[in-house]
Amino acid sequence: MEYEDSGRTKNNQVKSAKKTRDMTTGTIWKHIVMFAIPLLIGNFFQQFYNAVDSVVVGNYVSKQALAAVGSTGPVINTLVGFFMGLSTGAGVVISHYFGGKNEKGLHQAIHTTFLMTFILCVVMTIVGISMVPFMVRFMKTPQDVLKESTEYLRIYFAGISGLMIYNMGSGILRAVGDSKRPLYFLCMSSVINIVLDLVFVIAFRMGIAGVAWATVISQLISACMVLVVLTRTKESYRLIWRDLHLSGHIVRKICVIGIPAGLQMAVTSFSNVFVQSYINHFGSACMAGWTSYTKVDQFVILPMQSISLAATTFVGQNVGANQTERAHQGRKTALRVAIFVTLILTVILFAAATPIIRLFTPDPEVLEFGRVFLKFMAPFYVCCCFNQITAGTLRGFGDANGPMLIMLSSFVVFRQIYLAVSTWQADSIYVVAFAYPAGWIVCSLAIGFYYRKKFGYNKN
Repeated sequence: MEYEDSGRTKNNQVKSAKKTRDMTTGTIWKHIVMFAIPLLIGNFFQQFYNAVDSVVVGNYVSKQALAAVGSTGPVINTLVGFFMGLSTGAGVVISHYFGGKNEKGLHQAIHTTFLMTFILCVVMTIVGISMVPFMVRFMKTPQDVLKESTEYLRIYFAGISGLMIYNMGSGILRAVGDSKRPLYFLCMSSVINIVLDLVFVIAFRMGIAGVAWATVISQLISACMVLVVLTRTKESYRLIWRDLHLSGHIVRKICVIGIPAGLQMAVTSFSNVFVQSYINHFGSACMAGWTSYTKVDQFVILPMQSISLAATTFVGQNVGANQTERAHQGRKTALRVAIFVTLILTVILFAAATPIIRLFTPDPEVLEFGRVFLKFMAPFYVCCCFNQITAGTLRGFGDANGPMLIMLSSFVVFRQIYLAVSTWQADSIYVVAFAYPAGWIVCSLAIGFYYRKKFGYNKN
């Protein structure tokens, strides 16, 4: 096979240098920050249009519809989380090949990754739609929210392929250091989603179905855009449709990292179904308040998640280039930046909790629940920085099993034991809400100890 880069012109080299980022040389903090910023902006837009979904249904449909949008999150994230773990594995493998300048391996990894994605699109669609009746019953969804939850989930899973293809394609671009174009695609799809939300819900009065269809259509558009870019590029990471194949050793490499990460995300999300069932116990107003809080929560954790992804790519490229000490320095830098940004956001949450929640609903009861949740959880966010950045670093080193076991033990096993014991003693929303911070603290302590033991105390 002939690779496109063999005849690359000087002009194409200059263009490529602008689109990709080689993190094996240069100032560490600049690489991490400059790579994380487009990720952060892109994730912000993604969460922004998710939040707009809630704002629209909360203000123009009903508090039951707002509760339905929020309560479906853990179900969606259970399946999507598993796929996202696989995309993390693919990104690490691709970043290793890119950092090591192995263009043949890079070509094989990209085409294996995409064929796996197309196969999983079919599987996830079928499994997702099939799971809907069971999951809404399993979460003990109140009767006044049941219809909206079921309708939203069925439409969402029917169009889940767009989300999966976009995330895998953008993951490939990020693995070679290009975090800008995924941002552009996401911004465009976010604007489309918001416009469609307003048209479908306010103009066409489609209710919660309008919000679901707006999300599906916008995700499909972003998937098409990322496929066009990967197909038209002249670089070694170009997608050539006739070269799609499953390479056994590439699949194994992706699965070694991706399956543990995917299981961790999926099982953690599934455990949140149990937490949602505890929240549902307090009625639709509490559910809607929890939905409002979780939409804000998703914005707060964006910086640390973006920095964690930057750390994974940074570490992956430097491990591929046999620069282990530089990879460890990347973790230290990423952790400092994440903590600084998160502390600033925590102060903002305390100062503006009420007006922030008021964006989602005018209902006084829902507003009070949301405000209480937000102020109660805010002080604990800094704990997440430690487990998120360290997990991202470990995955960059190719170790996905350690983070998986620690996060599953903390976010699933410990959290469920805590809920079972604590709610038996006290029937309180504060007790239920504290399940999340308790898991964050335990996870940060455990993964910090694991990292030190694995690499030595001098690496911390």
